Amino acid sequence: MRRGIFLAVLALGLVLSQDPAVRVIRVEGGRLSGDLRYGPWTFEGEVRGRVKDLEILAPKATLTAPKGRTMQEAQGEREARFEGGVVVRRGRVEARGPVLVYSERTGEGVLLGPARMRQAPKEGEDPVEVEGGRMTFQVDTDTSTSEAAVLRSGNQEGRAGLVYYEEGRGLAVFTDPKEVVLLRKRRDGDLVIRAKEVRSLTGPKRLIATGGVRLQDGDLVTTGESLYYDDAKGEAIVLGRPAVSQNPKEGFRLSGAALLHNVNRHQVRVYAQAFRLPLEEFRKLGER
Repeated sequence: MRRGIFLAVLALGLVLSQDPAVRVIRVEGGRLSGDLRYGPWTFEGEVRGRVKDLEILAPKATLTAPKGRTMQEAQGEREARFEGGVVVRRGRVEARGPVLVYSERTGEGVLLGPARMRQAPKEGEDPVEVEGGRMTFQVDTDTSTSEAAVLRSGNQEGRAGLVYYEEGRGLAVFTDPKEVVLLRKRRDGDLVIRAKEVRSLTGPKRLIATGGVRLQDGDLVTTGESLYYDDAKGEAIVLGRPAVSQNPKEGFRLSGAALLHNVNRHQVRVYAQAFRLPLEEFRKLGER
């Protein structure tokens, strides 16, 4: 009887999970214990959870319904807690942490830290790796947010209080109430970009920075209101009222509405063409 009820519940979860509008999680594997009607259900062993395209692996999971409601009635409002060392997989992404808590109501899985995520690269690109104090995975989209995070891809590294990441596009948005710090590691000294917000396409390695920017290229420092940087060209276009570039050691100073800073040659000149930040390329999902 007990096994029959359990299989029926799993079958129902399978049907519901095929509807992309439903956030119901299916948990299976391991030994099941608990009140089959009201829960909580505890799974121990090789436990696997799945909701949409998000897969969760752990040695233990507990599925809980709101008090006074049956497990079946509460579908869409339950909470699942995975612990004992958790692995999260979706597409090319794999993340690890000690505990994950998933809410059917919000469609969010929160991976408690220290948490690490790695996205395997497409051909010709670098892998993306993120470390954070906590990571939140959305099941309605292919996005995650990481708190107190460091993102690395190739020779670039970004640090921020919050990093939003779109797995399909490779779009990373760094925000911080103080400042975002982005490094481009190189032999002759790191290139450092500081701003309030940085949006980076990690595949082609292009980015925009806004909210007041500072580009430090050794002793050569260019400041302004915003910038666009293309790593393939090694060029940054810095906008300001005015943008200013200085190298006190060499007595160099240049200002203008737009400055072109070549970080490979360590040279700056006035950019004479009209330029606007390509904001459309860097918009987040649902952002207008």
